[in-house]
Amino acid sequence: MLEFIKEPWPWYIAGPLIGLTVPILLILGNKSFGISSSLRHICAACIPANISFFKYDWKKELWNMFFVFGIFLGGIIASHYLINSTEISVNPRLKAELATYGITDFSNLVPTQLMNFAGLLTLRGFITMVVGGFLVGFGTRYAGGCTSGHAIMGLSNLQWPSLVATICFMAGGFLMANVILPIILSL
Repeated sequence: MLEFIKEPWPWYIAGPLIGLTVPILLILGNKSFGISSSLRHICAACIPANISFFKYDWKKELWNMFFVFGIFLGGIIASHYLINSTEISVNPRLKAELATYGITDFSNLVPTQLMNFAGLLTLRGFITMVVGGFLVGFGTRYAGGCTSGHAIMGLSNLQWPSLVATICFMAGGFLMANVILPIILSL
């Protein structure tokens, strides 16, 4: 059983499990699923500033912060006790393409040649980590939610803005992976 948990789960198992969070949250507490809103709750709780965006009753959303803390704790537990010691399986054509950019270590989920503290001081690392992180935060705020909130919760509730946001997320992801990322990796 432990070996099954260590392996990546196929879409037909993981997808329905993720999808079941929507009705469970709605039935048990009339709550909406989303991760990015928890950052707003944390800021509202920790930064008592005179900013109208943070002036609301964040205590009503405390469950969301526990949910995100559970995800964080689960990640720590999984990274310490459920780590798979074999190399990450990557398509051979992708491996060959990444090797042209100097990325050859697939022992972690994220290649260490791409994401590390020393790489942060390079142009490629700064763009991928700092600029990329800023753009993700900006896009999340601009879209009114993150990919999980829109693609999982919003689409299941048949919300038009979530459909538009999800289409934009996907188009942006394809553009990034196929056009912009190769340019950044060649720096």
